[in-house]
Amino acid sequence: MLPQYELIGSSASELTGARSTFRIRFGRLAVITVMFPVLGFLFCVVWSLLYNFDQANSTHCMVYNFLPSLSAAIGNYQPQRFVWQFSVLIHALPRYAIAFLYKDFHVGLLRKRRKELAYVACFLNITELSSLVGLTMWTSVSNYEVHKFCFSTFVIVSMLYMVVLIVINRATREGDMMTASERKSIKFKKRLFLANLLSILLAVYFFVRHNTYCEPGVYSLFALSEYVFVYSNIGFHMTAYWDFINANLYFDWRTGIHFSGI
Repeated sequence: MLPQYELIGSSASELTGARSTFRIRFGRLAVITVMFPVLGFLFCVVWSLLYNFDQANSTHCMVYNFLPSLSAAIGNYQPQRFVWQFSVLIHALPRYAIAFLYKDFHVGLLRKRRKELAYVACFLNITELSSLVGLTMWTSVSNYEVHKFCFSTFVIVSMLYMVVLIVINRATREGDMMTASERKSIKFKKRLFLANLLSILLAVYFFVRHNTYCEPGVYSLFALSEYVFVYSNIGFHMTAYWDFINANLYFDWRTGIHFSGI
């Protein structure tokens, strides 16, 4: 469903301090934002299989593989490269806004002596997103060293961010007073973090095994592990849907972006 923008009248003017404001439910914004990388990545893989199968699955071992690696699917060919870059860049703007929304939310939840965790989480979130933009714009073909640095940063920082968020939730939101949405958010955060961790460990295992033994299909298992890593990361960020299920985003041309109902 497309987002429903509403022009708010005088009652919303009093709430936001603006004379006219566009409003969108946070839930709709979250779904639309996440669909860009979800569908963009799926398009890149399917297109590579249909039109670049031999090149995308080729490795130095010269053995049969049936799935392209992450780098091959999103960065080596057109139109895949353009679609992925567009998907990441268009979803990055609301993601940056959500990072600061989370910071304010966590500051309100944490005790005074633990508020630094909110700023650590925000820094990790912004660094993760920036490294994703970097590895997207500088592909392994155009600039391997920059791509490698951004990819390594993305993997490490994204997992650290997940751990910090789980720690914050454990310290502030677990208990009998949680809503059903909060319980669901925490449950899926934990499950997706475990899936993310397992997928990167399997990716390392299959990559090393492929380079050591050159077995048919092993590199595709490495690629499949990368896919799970990507989608579990996206899913983890999508849990913001439940964290801010009652929130609205307001945009005013003069005062910028505001959130309410958190």
